[in-house]
Amino acid sequence: MLAAVIKPVLQDEAFLADVESARRDPARLHLWWLGQSGFLVQWAGRHLLFDPYLSDSLTRKYAGTDRPHVRLSERVIAPERLDFLDVVSSSHNHTDHLDPDTLQPLARANVGLRLVCPRANLAEAHRRSGLDPAQLIGLDPDEPPRAVTIGPFEFHAVPAAHEALERDAAGWYHFVGYVVRAGPFTLYHSGDTVLYEGMVERLRSFRVDVALLPINGRAPERRVAGNLWGREAARLAGKIGARLVVPCHYDLFAFNTATPDEFVAECRRLAQPFRVLALGERLSLEPPG
Repeated sequence: MLAAVIKPVLQDEAFLADVESARRDPARLHLWWLGQSGFLVQWAGRHLLFDPYLSDSLTRKYAGTDRPHVRLSERVIAPERLDFLDVVSSSHNHTDHLDPDTLQPLARANVGLRLVCPRANLAEAHRRSGLDPAQLIGLDPDEPPRAVTIGPFEFHAVPAAHEALERDAAGWYHFVGYVVRAGPFTLYHSGDTVLYEGMVERLRSFRVDVALLPINGRAPERRVAGNLWGREAARLAGKIGARLVVPCHYDLFAFNTATPDEFVAECRRLAQPFRVLALGERLSLEPPG
């Protein structure tokens, strides 16, 4: 890995020890931020990994170009060390959400690993992950199957707009988010998205406990598709009635990041409960009342 300035609060052996320690508290749901939009979720001793990027593939790819992906933070854990996973997600095909250098080591380390992705992206997910097609599950928000259960995790696909709602020739969405039910908990991982018409109404019905939302915003000079700004993420969480909101998709690449200051200020103004996690930090949640 290349030198970086932000060091995770838990990393490598310390991180794995914390994951093991959380198993002794099975009544709560445990969640760790792994950087960018990557989160590890533990419930009932089982594990879900949202949109992991645990390599330097993009830094190598863009080295020496006019868009260098200079890394700001160190990696929390090598993917091959996460050998206890049940399911991994990809919300879309951008490499920081569907990374061959992350997914292939995960596939080798976890026999029977399942990958959930947009139905429109199944072929690319197969190519990049190396998983058997039978281990891939494609979901679409508007076409069956709209949901799937893997272990204790029930996935529902919802649209995402990065920066627009895009579909393939068959009408399937290229960008999605996931609402995941785990026991009494409901998580919303938006993937990369901006606001779109009907988004709040669609999400409000799920009664989300924790919303995981990007805050890096959008700016034409970056020459990449954008996301919610911090203030927009805070307002979205409030409008859908999220019990808690956690920001993500920042502090990875120098050219495409933001601070959580705007997000925090707007959450406080709205009295929206929030938590800003450090890399590798655990969030443990009591069952909703």
